[in-house]
Amino acid sequence: MSRTHRICLGGLDFIPDLSGALYAPDFATLLVADLHLEKGTSLARRGVHLPPYDSRESLEQLRRVIAAAKPQRLIFLGDSFHDPAARERIDGQDLALLLSITATIPTIWITGNHDPAPPGDIGGTIAAEVALGPVSLRHEPKPLGDGMLEIAGHLHPAATVVQRGHRIRCRCFIADDRRIVMPAFGSYTGALGIGSDAFAGLFEDYKVWMLGSRAIHRFPAARVR
Repeated sequence: MSRTHRICLGGLDFIPDLSGALYAPDFATLLVADLHLEKGTSLARRGVHLPPYDSRESLEQLRRVIAAAKPQRLIFLGDSFHDPAARERIDGQDLALLLSITATIPTIWITGNHDPAPPGDIGGTIAAEVALGPVSLRHEPKPLGDGMLEIAGHLHPAATVVQRGHRIRCRCFIADDRRIVMPAFGSYTGALGIGSDAFAGLFEDYKVWMLGSRAIHRFPAARVR
């Protein structure tokens, strides 16, 4: 967890992590978006052959974040599994690691567009949305009325800055005073530039927290592309 960065929403502080996870200290809760477990095997079925270890890498990283943050609750913000058949394809060793995580920490699986019905035999409970105080946790960002706040995933944001003549692109958190959109946590998930039409109208005076190789870097909207 970052020792210097906080993302404030609704009077609550959220602590970003280099992994892409987000910690809510007021609720001792760790948030993780877009694991996309078994995306590698899904691609292999379509003839795109990548090393089939993305689930293991993602789950090992998650285990390390949990060990560091020591949360009392874990909430996945949807698209935790890449497709409805991912549960059947996951390697036994990777499944055991996942079950060891959900057996030791109360877990909530928010439904996503890739996993509208998460497996029921992996521990935890399933929900469409969850509230942390005034903040709604959901998979896809929604239009927000007055006083509404949200944290969502789904869009896999990335931002680009130019530093000393070099173009640098990284996954990022993007936030204003109404919502946070989290980066994807999974190893093969990729990222979508925040200049994409998918982000149009979601943010006003936003900032990004870019996930570098060793540190998190905060930039205002005017500095990023």
